[in-house]
Amino acid sequence: MNTVKLMIVAVGGQGNILAARMIGEAALAADVPVRMSEFHGMAQRGGVVESMVLLGEGKSYCIADGDTDVLIAFEPSETIRAAKKCTAGSMVITNISQVPPYTVALGKAQYPDVKAAVKLLSGRVKKLIAFDATSLAVNAGSVLSLNMVMLGALVQSKAVPLSPDLFYKTIREKTKKAFVDVNLKAFESGMKAAGN
Repeated sequence: MNTVKLMIVAVGGQGNILAARMIGEAALAADVPVRMSEFHGMAQRGGVVESMVLLGEGKSYCIADGDTDVLIAFEPSETIRAAKKCTAGSMVITNISQVPPYTVALGKAQYPDVKAAVKLLSGRVKKLIAFDATSLAVNAGSVLSLNMVMLGALVQSKAVPLSPDLFYKTIREKTKKAFVDVNLKAFESGMKAAGN
């Protein structure tokens, strides 16, 4: 199988690392070789969190600029920041619900124009899936299930060689029992959103 290079970007508290772990667990269950690495900025303060997941054969744990097959972004300004990782052949899956950084909240910076950025990005990548994943997570029962919404969109996009059934099983077995039902509902809402 060809290597699929996934870059997941978020801000602290959005569940990026758990999402990467779920992809890794599903890959292991499917006997797909997987490698992962993470970068934690000031995650506790809403800072940048990046995870890189490589599915298939390969030697690296990191993804260079212009080398991402799929960019999954839990926050739109992080989509903009990480766009340099993409090429014309990349797929981008992004949440459009904003989490303004500390500097914006203090009035020391301005939040980027998300609509303009998404429009520009859509003309520079192979496929763009942009939707309000935060609202879907809230409707599923918890904003903390945002990561499961984004995983559902990833699976529906067919960008990874992993079936929905693998993720259903992984979510049931590897997430906290108290959140399984909400996580499954969020996952399904992400699949539905990406299918529209």
